[in-house]
Amino acid sequence: MSASAVFVLDLKGKVLICRNYKGDVDMAEIDHFMPLLMQHEEEGLLCPVLSHGTVHFMWIKYSNLYLVAITNKNSNASLVYSFLYKLVEVFTEYFKELEEESIQDNFVVVYELLDELMDFGFPQTTDSKILQEYITQEGAKLEVAKSKVPTTVTNAVSWRSEGIKYKKNEVFIDVIESINVLVNANGSVMSSDIVGSIKLKTMLSGMPELRLGLNDRVLFALTGRDKGKTVMMEDVKFHQCVRLSRFDSDRTISFIPPDGESELMSYRINTHVKPLIWIESIIEKFSHSRVEIMVKAKGQFKKQSVANNVEVRVPVPSDADSPKFKTSTGNAKYVPEKNLVVWTIKSFPGGKEFLMRAHFGLPSVENDELEGKPPITVKFEIPYFTVSGIQVRYMKIIEKSGYQALPWVRYITQSGDYQLRTNV
Repeated sequence: MSASAVFVLDLKGKVLICRNYKGDVDMAEIDHFMPLLMQHEEEGLLCPVLSHGTVHFMWIKYSNLYLVAITNKNSNASLVYSFLYKLVEVFTEYFKELEEESIQDNFVVVYELLDELMDFGFPQTTDSKILQEYITQEGAKLEVAKSKVPTTVTNAVSWRSEGIKYKKNEVFIDVIESINVLVNANGSVMSSDIVGSIKLKTMLSGMPELRLGLNDRVLFALTGRDKGKTVMMEDVKFHQCVRLSRFDSDRTISFIPPDGESELMSYRINTHVKPLIWIESIIEKFSHSRVEIMVKAKGQFKKQSVANNVEVRVPVPSDADSPKFKTSTGNAKYVPEKNLVVWTIKSFPGGKEFLMRAHFGLPSVENDELEGKPPITVKFEIPYFTVSGIQVRYMKIIEKSGYQALPWVRYITQSGDYQLRTNV
């Protein structure tokens, strides 16, 4: 079973808009949600599912809104949460920014969307591109001839319209990997993993069938091939267009793609990752007078690769002032509202080392507030490179008209949650 009703609330718990799908739960039950939430918050026991009697509230917070689904059955919670996040995605596609004002300014469209996205508590058409074909922001101006529901909604392939035509048939594949690393003050890697996604930009005519081949370790083991580097993907999540039965049986990623941009799949690789940009820091505090900071950054990736738009964010005491900087490359600036020094390096080649020194004055009066020890964080992007070694081995494009199409592949590695703890 799924949701009985869906509510959108403001931060005070006032209902902005709601939709009752099944009529088996009293809509006044939502009045208990905010007191329950505040009570759990005060007790430090906040959890994603709250209950009042036989009614359960499943909720997410986005911007200045709460999106709440209620049910009195033993519902599939993961389905409901997937739907709530999909709701956020669709509203964002329609209104650019999802906040209280955008809901109030677009009541009619929001109601229409709530009607189409779910029926009797079960998710229906959730693809924003398809919804935009017949729910427009000029709803009142719709002509009778155009108000007919597109056949896509009743098709087996509900995410792609028929009759799409392009002069040049191409598909662009982006393999994007984010590295999450936590390094302790002694320089030991405490945790690391890779979160990846494969994104498509499809510009193909007709109803093409695509087959994507990766250097997947399970596939190579099934087929008895052991050559070359393979990757072990975990927590694989696919777009609805992928034939899951085919993937389960022989690991083939076979699908009819949505038109335009979409995320085909995401995955996680649980492996020990060597930090690509290594940071060494010496932070010396001289009581009542100054703070001296020295940060050394070293690129621990291939010399032929270059990291772009590198940002090293170094925390400083909240009462620091009179900043002075010296850098071997790039530039450093003080961001007082965040108590940070941000060292920016536009281009960071592999194997290189750079240095940044900072000097801050401290007031003669000691700050009584106990400050934590926030870590140094790093942001970067390395094109034409993946840490895991994942590769697109082939992309086959089959369409009944037999046209030739060009697949283009691009690899990008970027920082995710990349933190290095300090002693001070």
